[in-house]
Amino acid sequence: MNAGRGPFVAGDRVQLTDPKGRTHTIVLRPGGSHHTHRGALAHDQLLGLPEGSVVTAGSDGTGGGGTAYLALRPRLVDWLLAMPRGAQVAYPKDVAQIVAQADVFPGARVLEAGAGSGALTCALLRAAGEAGQVVSWELREDFAQIARRNVEAFFGGPHPAWTLHVGDVAGATGTFDRVVLDLLAPWEVLPVVAGGLEPGGVFVGYVTTTTQLSELVEALRSHGGFTEPRAWESLVRDWHVAGLAVRPEHRMVAHTAFLVCARRLAPGVTAPVRRRRPSKGTEAYARRRTPSEQAQPGEHEQGVSSEG
Repeated sequence: MNAGRGPFVAGDRVQLTDPKGRTHTIVLRPGGSHHTHRGALAHDQLLGLPEGSVVTAGSDGTGGGGTAYLALRPRLVDWLLAMPRGAQVAYPKDVAQIVAQADVFPGARVLEAGAGSGALTCALLRAAGEAGQVVSWELREDFAQIARRNVEAFFGGPHPAWTLHVGDVAGATGTFDRVVLDLLAPWEVLPVVAGGLEPGGVFVGYVTTTTQLSELVEALRSHGGFTEPRAWESLVRDWHVAGLAVRPEHRMVAHTAFLVCARRLAPGVTAPVRRRRPSKGTEAYARRRTPSEQAQPGEHEQGVSSEG
């Protein structure tokens, strides 16, 4: 894919946005045209124009309502939402968190499983660069084919830093700086991927349910070779801003998945036990209170207000 500099040329992927905010993505070719219910837009109208230009459908004599379109090269986030899907793609908000929290740097060696539709793969390759290495594993052949097509469509051909394997990541070999797992049961392959993760390396798990979240966090703790895992989710809400009329949008991108992150410890090192305060009402909580802190008569009534 064109890096985004210079005028549009044949082979560029262009995103057209109409006045209602609807988008259409096309690949420019001489003599080609994009047809809508408002008329045709000739690709030749775009060739040679700079990004951010406005073109009008029907202005080439094909008829139509003269709808204006803003022409820009799509960003990675636009491609992630528009790409053909096999498996569910990782949402941009989660992809951004994974790349940032995993600290994927230029030249990084990254192990990914599974590849799905290739959305996260594109982001990992963009971050690691051609000097890096992204090794992806996908169990299903049909998903792997979709991922390959999507990745090659985004980068304009095979990426030199990418290797895609069809099979179980349990067969992975080599050493890596980062491990990213998007699997139904990532804890099952934890011993294998932990063996190839460099000390100080980052592990990120991407799971959708609270049951998976609990299983993965406890597996990381039981393994003993990782720092205390951090678990979180990200929520995104747009805001409507029109002068002084400022309010949150009624719809938001809420829960999509949970993320779990931990760092690999040096061989033979065990992380210090994380101290947690016992929850109120538990036996451990009662034991830790001093005699002077024991409940006094009327303690539970303090601060309780009656209604009505």
